[in-house]
Amino acid sequence: MSKTAPLVLVDGSSYLYRAFHALPPLSNSRGEPTGAVLGVANMLRRLISDYQPTHMAVVFDAKGPTFRDELYSEYKAHRPPMPEELRAQIEPLHELVEAMGLPMLVIPGVEADDVIGTLTKTAHAQGMEIVISTGDKDLAQLVEPGVTLVNTMNGSVLDDAGVEEKFGVTPQGIIDYLTLIGDTSDNIPGVPKVGPKTAVKWLQEYGSLDNIIANADAIGGKIGENLRASLEQLPLSRQLVTIKCDVDLDASIEQLQLKTVDQNALQMLLKRLELRSWLKELEQTEAPKEAEITEIEASSNPEPEYELILDEAHLQHWIKALEEAELFAFDTETDSLDYMQARVVGVSFAIEPYRAAYLPLAHNYSDAPTQLDRETTLEALKPLLESSDHKKVGHHLKFDRNVLANHGISLNGIAHDTMLMSYVVNSTSGRHDMDSLAERCLGVRTTKYEEVAGKGSKQICFSEVRLEEAGPYAAEDADITLRLFHHLWPQLQATPKLLEVYESLEVPLVPVLSRMERLGVCVDPQQLFTQSHELADRMGQIECQAHDLAGFAFNLGSPKQIQEILFEQQKLPVLRKTPKGQPSTAEDVLEQLALDYPLPKLILEHRGLSKLKSTYTDKLPDRIDKDTGRVHTSYHQAVASTGRLSSSDPNLQNIPIRTEAGRRIRQAFIAPEGQLLLAADYSQIELRIMAHLSDDPGLLKAFAQGEDIHRATASEVFGTSLDKVSSDQRRAAKAINFGLIYGMSAFGLARQLGIERGAAQEYVDLYFQRYPGVKDYMDRTREQARQQGYVETLFGRRLYLPDINARNGQIRQQAERVAINAPMQGTAADIIKRAMLAVDAWITQEQAPARMIMQVHDELVFEVQREVINETKARITELMCGAATLKVPLLVEAGVGDNWDAAH
Repeated sequence: MSKTAPLVLVDGSSYLYRAFHALPPLSNSRGEPTGAVLGVANMLRRLISDYQPTHMAVVFDAKGPTFRDELYSEYKAHRPPMPEELRAQIEPLHELVEAMGLPMLVIPGVEADDVIGTLTKTAHAQGMEIVISTGDKDLAQLVEPGVTLVNTMNGSVLDDAGVEEKFGVTPQGIIDYLTLIGDTSDNIPGVPKVGPKTAVKWLQEYGSLDNIIANADAIGGKIGENLRASLEQLPLSRQLVTIKCDVDLDASIEQLQLKTVDQNALQMLLKRLELRSWLKELEQTEAPKEAEITEIEASSNPEPEYELILDEAHLQHWIKALEEAELFAFDTETDSLDYMQARVVGVSFAIEPYRAAYLPLAHNYSDAPTQLDRETTLEALKPLLESSDHKKVGHHLKFDRNVLANHGISLNGIAHDTMLMSYVVNSTSGRHDMDSLAERCLGVRTTKYEEVAGKGSKQICFSEVRLEEAGPYAAEDADITLRLFHHLWPQLQATPKLLEVYESLEVPLVPVLSRMERLGVCVDPQQLFTQSHELADRMGQIECQAHDLAGFAFNLGSPKQIQEILFEQQKLPVLRKTPKGQPSTAEDVLEQLALDYPLPKLILEHRGLSKLKSTYTDKLPDRIDKDTGRVHTSYHQAVASTGRLSSSDPNLQNIPIRTEAGRRIRQAFIAPEGQLLLAADYSQIELRIMAHLSDDPGLLKAFAQGEDIHRATASEVFGTSLDKVSSDQRRAAKAINFGLIYGMSAFGLARQLGIERGAAQEYVDLYFQRYPGVKDYMDRTREQARQQGYVETLFGRRLYLPDINARNGQIRQQAERVAINAPMQGTAADIIKRAMLAVDAWITQEQAPARMIMQVHDELVFEVQREVINETKARITELMCGAATLKVPLLVEAGVGDNWDAAH
């Protein structure tokens, strides 16, 4: 096998079942179902394209019972019979797999998992890399270094760390985890009432299932009783969930080599199934000869060559090469993830794929070799890094730009960022970190940071990593970045609208966000300290009141205790149940109950205050940078699927403003001496975008005349004049306006307004009668999304909707709601990004006495010198209003004050 091509093992039965339930029910002209066949075939083709394997196996379950049925007669007893439409697609899929030249295994007496497990252990013992393609969580028990799970239906990739992150236990603990929770789909009994959280808690506390069993008497409560009652059954459950890795197979690993595609058989099958797109593609492509395939594969996957730069001559050689390159990949290694405090440990470069170099500058372990002086070397690199003429590509270059600023270097010439490229190409395809993209786009498993620096409490700083490991790891980052660029760039070029979004919005925004992050915002720690004490006092009062209402003391943070008190003792109505059949204590449920009962209202208030205290008043003072005295958030461009920015450490987007306590937190965000804060907020921007997209005459007229849109809607819906609209009618109209753009149903509207569902439906029907353009837009958008699989913003940003044709009604309806809202939310995101670019350009070019310091939802916040506040406010408002031209005017509401709250 090729060193770079893994053995790919495909859980064919799992994908056939999932494709059948997730994809639309396609059929050919003879009525034969074909949707699942097409779904699995596309997945197989994607795997081959992504990983370019030389060896592969597609494994299916065989007919008849397995050894598990002999162990436990009730195994899978509750599963409904296979739908006939699914059964009819098994044989055509098997034929298709064989025609594609893919080795196929169907072994009686065992399941596909067991065959995959056996092949994995055999291949791993031979030193091979293995990629298991599946959507089945049971196979996570096979993961180890060199063995990875990939789910091509959602783009997720699980290695050791990924399994632990997803399940809370290591791959070695998956069997014990599955034993404890059981498996309802396979009818494998676990411990009653033990779900994933309890299983993880026990395994973290006791280390293994055997130790849990040994300490069963020490576990109290009803859950402990359930455990002790299950002790006899647990060994059987463990045997049932354990993948058998010693199946007697006729096929060896060497026999799993891909065969030549049987073109005639494949074409005949595609004609019979009427899979026309693939057939057309096949007919237009002349297959290269076998020798040519080998030559192409060999030339496209050379062994990487990574260099270590340790002397001046070697450095000058690379600087000259970088200066002459049209584009080079660049990455920094640092001693911290805090961009304000991080210092450069080393830098890596790549000019051509598969060749890169690492320049170590601050590795300081005991016998570390002599390295070039950091400050002197960075000074030598400074002209190149600051040059706008020398084009750079990186992955998440905003972080590198921030870190270099700590050394007095302003990174310019940011031509491309592969994180943003992937995000613009398809924001919903999966994670956009480099390791995930390398796996998904290039079929390459990169070296993870934990592999060179350790994990948890034993993790060392990168400066302590030995160069034998640090060099290849760091050089690989630059190499993979360059390879990702060559993979993603043609995809962007193929879609001009996406290319425009990438080149005119996302890439130019990188230095703007970098400047905002490094500027930070002033926060008054004394105010927050006082607020924390006040919140604690109020929470104490609420606890006393809640205990009085309950009749005894209880933990207001315990859903289980709240559930018992509200529904078992006080007999409050059960409005919704959890997936496990327990009464729900979710926030929206408590909100409904709080309308009629005092205890849920107190619990909700306590939750809100507790979140404010733990998330903001207690933590914000700790986020104040010791050097700047300001708080520095991180803005994320590649997280929210619609194009909106998000922030973290701290998250500025989630500070509540509907409560007095939430608004008080904003009072702690203050202006420096001699300045004021200016907050400029787009007014009702998504409704204005709805008016533009729907072209509805009523909405267009209301906005053009500057009317209160909620009062205008109430006037239309309730058939009354504007001056006669009551506050309740306006509130209902506001709920309709905002509810509909988020896809709210009549049921949701009824719940929000506290009215009967029939009355809410009448409101919705009246709304659509008065604004027929909105109804037409929604119907048109849903249909367009079903046809093309995505929706677009006004500026061409796409949001793909993989569930828009799902068989499951709830999943499909959620995708339809997203389809309706995404063009509005995404367009609003694009508009504020355009505004940020325009305002930043004005501030930079005019040297205006203002600084853009925050972006929150549809709002921009500035620090402005007091003496120029009025003209600055006017200019910023003008620039923001001019960020886009709609059929209705954009309105910006701007306020000023000594603190963020006062500026509203």
